[in-house]
Formats: sequence, C-alpha cells, structure tokens
Amino acid sequence: MPEVRVHAGRHYAIQFHYALPDDAWCVELSEAVPAPEAWSEIPNAATHLPGAAFLVAVVPDEDPDLEPTVHIHSHDEHAIPYEIMRWFMDRVASQVERCRIAFEQGQAEAVE
Repeated sequence: MPEVRVHAGRHYAIQFHYALPDDAWCVELSEAVPAPEAWSEIPNAATHLPGAAFLVAVVPDEDPDLEPTVHIHSHDEHAIPYEIMRWFMDRVASQVERCRIAFEQGQAEAVE
C-alpha cells in the first residue's frame, strides 16, 4: 500500500516493490495523482495513487556488499521539497536497515 503525503498543496507517494531480476527492494517517490472518480463511492478508498516514479532507491537484499543506490527517472525537471526528500530518504534508510538485519539473520541460521 503506498504512503501518500501532502506538502504545500501537492500530493507525493512512496511505494515499495521487489525487483526480482535485481534481487533488490525498490523504494519509489512520485507525485501522487487523483484516484478514479468511481472510487469516491467506495468506503475508505484511496483518494490518490502513485504516479510515475521520479526517484527510485534500489536496496539489494541478497548481497550486503552491494550499495543501495538512488536513480533519477525523469524527462521533466522536478523540484523536490526538502521535507519530502527527508521523508523519502527516511523510508530508504529503514529499508536498508531491514534488509541488512534480514541478511544477517539468514546467515546466522545457515551456520546453525
């Protein structure tokens, strides 16, 4: 489920997905777009959905020697407010920590 945050009247979204070919988690930042009008009749339906990602952090979870990276995907210029960038990087840092802990636990279980 994506996370949506409003800053200065604009909606931003963060979503996570696993990229199997890369053996990595991706954390994507995008400007959120309005949900379809038909959803307004559904109780508790999301009002905004992630748009096209313009920042993607790739967090490897199979090899701790691989560094997480941030990729910029954009044909247009995007000004990212400081608070939104901090929110995104906090989510990326949390994902890096989770992946490293899981890798260490998996290594310990393999030795036992």
